[in-house]
Amino acid sequence: MPGVAIKKDDEVIVISGKDRGRTGRVVRVLPREGRVMVEGVARGKKHSRTRGKRSSGGQQLQQGGIMDVDSFVDISNIQLVCKSCGQPTRVGYRFEGEKKIRVCRKCEADL
Repeated sequence: MPGVAIKKDDEVIVISGKDRGRTGRVVRVLPREGRVMVEGVARGKKHSRTRGKRSSGGQQLQQGGIMDVDSFVDISNIQLVCKSCGQPTRVGYRFEGEKKIRVCRKCEADL
């Protein structure tokens, strides 16, 4: 699955799963695994311990506690949102010379 149409900083919508209907920006893409990390989607809790020294001349103390972290979503569960028409769409391609340009299948605008 190395050739994926979703890229970093694309606006996507979740089409299935517990976060269905949520939109967010793509933070990270793992094309070989077919996974995508979307901002604000598939959040989980991570427990972290306080680290560092408490001495005045030493290291800074890192705050411990429960943090919200984003996890990966399968690439088949998200769909790209077009910038111009605002609709969830599939990705089409158009060639301009040697360049391959992604286009919206609904309004034919460049993505």
